[in-house]
Amino acid sequence: MIGKQRWAIADGYIPEESTGPEPELTSHDTVCILNAGDEEATVELEVFFTDREPVGPYEETVPANRTKHIRFNGLEDPEEIPKGTPFACVIESDVPVVCQQTRLDSRQAENALLSTIAHAGDS
Repeated sequence: MIGKQRWAIADGYIPEESTGPEPELTSHDTVCILNAGDEEATVELEVFFTDREPVGPYEETVPANRTKHIRFNGLEDPEEIPKGTPFACVIESDVPVVCQQTRLDSRQAENALLSTIAHAGDS
């Protein structure tokens, strides 16, 4: 088995503007979740801000032996994540998973892409 049940992304940000065709070049932050196990993963995301209370949980399902890319700007329930606002995220899963963060910043024609592994907590 590979992965942990608790992960943290300390640097979240959804740029307010985008250039290029949508949805491919829409500026976004994404968490990619790998479930390499034989059981479906129920994942909860809680989002933290600098100036207000956390929001969540956002609940997602990742099938066994699959990966799922979740765009933070696609989260709607319990509320949308505001663009142009720094945030952080704690991810809790009922089975071990691996999490990675990616950001596409397409505010200008010379796009920037950032990807980093999330911080794994003790499970």
